Amino acid sequence: MEGKVEERYGEGFLEERKLVPRWPAPIPQIVNTVFLLAVFYVTWWIFQDPRGWMRMYTPYVGYMYTRWLLIVLIWMVYLYYYWPFKRRWLENAHPVVKGTVMTLVSVLILVVLIKGFFELLLGNLSMAYFNPGQLTKLPGVTEFFAIEYAALACLMFAAIASWLSPSWPVAMEMWPWQKLKQPVLGTTVLIVTMFLGTIVYLCTMHSHMGILYYPWQYFCAICPPYWENFADTVSGNFHVAWIMCCTIVVWMNESIWERYPFRVIRNDILRRWVAFFGIIAIAWCFFLFLYFAQELWWGAAIRGTRRDAAPDWRWLHVGETMVFFLLPALFLTFYCNNWPRKYSTPVNWLIRTLIALVGGMAVYWLYYNISHLTLGTQKGYSHPQQFPMIPTIWLINLMLINHWFMDNWPGWKLVKEGETEKKKEETA
Repeated sequence: MEGKVEERYGEGFLEERKLVPRWPAPIPQIVNTVFLLAVFYVTWWIFQDPRGWMRMYTPYVGYMYTRWLLIVLIWMVYLYYYWPFKRRWLENAHPVVKGTVMTLVSVLILVVLIKGFFELLLGNLSMAYFNPGQLTKLPGVTEFFAIEYAALACLMFAAIASWLSPSWPVAMEMWPWQKLKQPVLGTTVLIVTMFLGTIVYLCTMHSHMGILYYPWQYFCAICPPYWENFADTVSGNFHVAWIMCCTIVVWMNESIWERYPFRVIRNDILRRWVAFFGIIAIAWCFFLFLYFAQELWWGAAIRGTRRDAAPDWRWLHVGETMVFFLLPALFLTFYCNNWPRKYSTPVNWLIRTLIALVGGMAVYWLYYNISHLTLGTQKGYSHPQQFPMIPTIWLINLMLINHWFMDNWPGWKLVKEGETEKKKEETA
């Protein structure tokens, strides 16, 4: 009696799959760009646009769901390696079917996470500010602000999770649990990163939530926060900025940098720790430089003012600017095969980085000139309802779905191993 062949799950699928363009360049890139922008605009109108149907851009509610969707996508692919989807299904199902099914699964996880974990569990048993219903019991807190404050709390936790969740597989290489099987591996790393994220949240964002109310919540949060003198503000945007820089550097390291220069370190333990803290060091260089660049452009920040002269807005804008750089970086990786490749690794690294920076500034200029006309956002850089990270991350989510779930359809197709061998035989 023959033994039963164990069917594999999606482990290794992302690294092992072979995607080939359907047409000569640049047709696939143009087709996918048009496809992504069309899906982006339709879904933005349905879910986010203040002039559209669901109008989730309040702005924090839409912001929260956008950011947590990004994290769920990371969990599904980088932590769980597509588990529980079978490898055979990933290789044979149509890209549209795969994209639809896995996106619906991610949305289901998203809703359970927000409504179940944050609102029902934490909001009722721990911190009231995670639950709008609990906040409306406080004097002077209207329903609108209760919803926004609760969304803001979830959003700040999401900022940390979007950094730590990919950091463990990218920098730490899933160490020391890399030999575990799914779903134990993914669940272990998820628990560890959420635990670390909770500590970072309590030390960075909790005090921000404590000063949103009058009087300040002195007995449950450090008021004023410890970063006030250095950052020249009590706002948690100071932490949002450097954490967003860490998030973007993690993905630049994984995409256009191809984990260089950290990968040249041969010792496994040393490489992982140097990569983890090296990413933070690079992120802080971006963090401080972009704040300084705003002072060169707009003049010195003035505490107590509002809009683009306020330190809290400028710290936030550091994070917003960094996200603009990620769009061209991911486009280079997903749709241009990390061009160029013909030079030495350091030269390729430098060229791609320059393309990402210049491309990011081009997207920056384009966004602030047309977003109020096309997306329903407010005109200007520093309007209180102008949050460029929402549409930018929304588009990034669609790029990840297209690349991770849909095999770059329609511009590319997945070539199965059997088809490759058959083509070689026919050619011979």
